[in-house]
Amino acid sequence: MKALIQRVKRASVTINGDLFSSIDCGLLVFLGVQKGDDRDNADKLVQKLINLRIFEDENDKMNLSLTDVKGQMLVVSQFTLCGDCKKGTRPSFDNAENPQKANELYEYFVSKVKEQGIKTSTGQFGAMMDVELVNDGPVTFMVEK
Repeated sequence: MKALIQRVKRASVTINGDLFSSIDCGLLVFLGVQKGDDRDNADKLVQKLINLRIFEDENDKMNLSLTDVKGQMLVVSQFTLCGDCKKGTRPSFDNAENPQKANELYEYFVSKVKEQGIKTSTGQFGAMMDVELVNDGPVTFMVEK
């Protein structure tokens, strides 16, 4: 699993011109599910993301986690994270999991985040979405499990 995470002041998903979901301070997580990923990968990624110390403490040091700051999470499925651009000029998506299994793992990931007490919003799997955010920092990381 791949997650492109951005520390945000706020973020939202709009579908067909209608606001679908939004969060305030927290993490926007673009989640890509690759062939071979399973629930164990999702469990490890959830723990990594909610405990990753990327929020600033009183000394302006990245020392606090999403849990520490009582932040929120917006999870958006993004199969293009599994794209391979090494050859040619058109990405290959051979590493992306098939949509049914990818959606199952995406939903599982979201449920595990919610179980940790994190206020969690989502995009809509497979939909064309407009994602808007105010990146805090900017702070952006790629995390793989």
